[in-house]
Amino acid sequence: MHIHISQSDKLPIYAQIVSQVKFLVASGRLTPGEELPPIRVLADRLRITPNTVARAYRELELAGLVTKRRTAGTYVSNAGSPLARRERLRILAERVDALLAEARQLDISISEVIELLHRRDEAMQPHPKEV
Repeated sequence: MHIHISQSDKLPIYAQIVSQVKFLVASGRLTPGEELPPIRVLADRLRITPNTVARAYRELELAGLVTKRRTAGTYVSNAGSPLARRERLRILAERVDALLAEARQLDISISEVIELLHRRDEAMQPHPKEV
């Protein structure tokens, strides 16, 4: 699990951890049942206090993204969190915004973009082999 902490970020450090773990779960880089690093290990790696990591893990547990197993660690929740779906949709929305902005710059209408999406989706569908 790769997390980067920025001291210049306006978000508190624990919130940066929460945000990045949410992204990792939503993007599938952290999978259900996968163990997160122990609090002390992550704190040492990030050079922060264990209390900060513990707070982030508590926030993630309250959000339903992770579960704690007493003395056995913290794991990505097996229950597909609605938060993870919302995060995936948010990521996709950012890409759609960029696509629409580029289409406007290229003077391509929304109906042409939608038609292109349909064509590309169809082209990406698996086709059964003909016998």
